[in-house]
Amino acid sequence: MKEHPLNDLMSATMEKIKAMVDVDTVVGTPIQAGEVTILPVSRASFGFASGGSDFATKNQKPAAENSFGGGSGAGVKIDPIAFLIVRGDNVKLLPVMPAPGGAVDRAIDMVPELVDKITAFVEKQQEKKDNADF
Repeated sequence: MKEHPLNDLMSATMEKIKAMVDVDTVVGTPIQAGEVTILPVSRASFGFASGGSDFATKNQKPAAENSFGGGSGAGVKIDPIAFLIVRGDNVKLLPVMPAPGGAVDRAIDMVPELVDKITAFVEKQQEKKDNADF
């Protein structure tokens, strides 16, 4: 039994989608900058549609070779969402857009960085005071 042309149409479209969207599309190729590695991260969305119909005319029977008409289409949308920054054992996620949370959520996310900055400032002030005493 002969395979229906719609199967070939759908298979060809799916192969093209596979060629466009792979794991490198979502997690990009690592970028090396000195001792830092940067990995781009994206969100991929895609849609697919395919359809066809057998038809007959006055002069052509439905079982004839060329009594099929069809089409297919696909679309892919890729949105960059973040970068993974890797330095030694430290990994940090740097979003492209701020998180949809409120100011409190953003402040909580910044606490570890803020503590480091305040500690460094206090240590620097203490150093200045110690040097001034001499």
